[in-house]
Amino acid sequence: MKISILTLFPEMYEGFINTSIIKRAIEDNKVEIELINFRDYSKDPHKKVDDTPYGGGAGMVLTCQPIFDCIEDIKTNDSKVILLTPSGKVYNQGLAYDLSKEKHLIIICGHYEGFDDRIETLADYIISIGDYVLTGGEIPSMVLADSIIRLVPGVINEESHINDSFNKDYLLDYPTYTKPDDYKGMKVPDVLLSGDHKKIDEWRKDQAIKRTEERRPDLLDK
Repeated sequence: MKISILTLFPEMYEGFINTSIIKRAIEDNKVEIELINFRDYSKDPHKKVDDTPYGGGAGMVLTCQPIFDCIEDIKTNDSKVILLTPSGKVYNQGLAYDLSKEKHLIIICGHYEGFDDRIETLADYIISIGDYVLTGGEIPSMVLADSIIRLVPGVINEESHINDSFNKDYLLDYPTYTKPDDYKGMKVPDVLLSGDHKKIDEWRKDQAIKRTEERRPDLLDK
């Protein structure tokens, strides 16, 4: 898989691509991450990529030309374009799985007050990572890339993500514990020490339902 990220701040990704699972995935040739500063595509003499909004209002708006030209330059028949914006569809694990099957993802990071709305015509997916506003799309692009890359075959053990939250009946993950079995009077549930895997599986399912009811009851409607 190849992920191309269009950003005005490629330096923000230094730690992201050089750490942990993402670094190993790149080194093992499971994924390629391409960082593109779309300012390089600006035809403005001063390399401007934004301008004031028609109709007035605060802030600056990203212009069409640099982003359109960049997409035209790098897009292939295998590419899917993602536009990150607070007004997009809220991201979830199901969408992460769908995107992990693609060969080439192009992620457009916004900044300033937003995009010229015509840029949406480039997108196959218009995505938000939540109901809040960030300074730009760089952090959301890392969220997408991380959640997608870990699902690429061979990046992590398949069992690790099969048992993740949201993967089974929209339930949150069950509680997990490790040694010691008693820490400051807080004890690991006896069933996990029993060796009875049938009972353990039943307990985990019950706990996943209970945790979802307490923390995300909206998921149970699904």
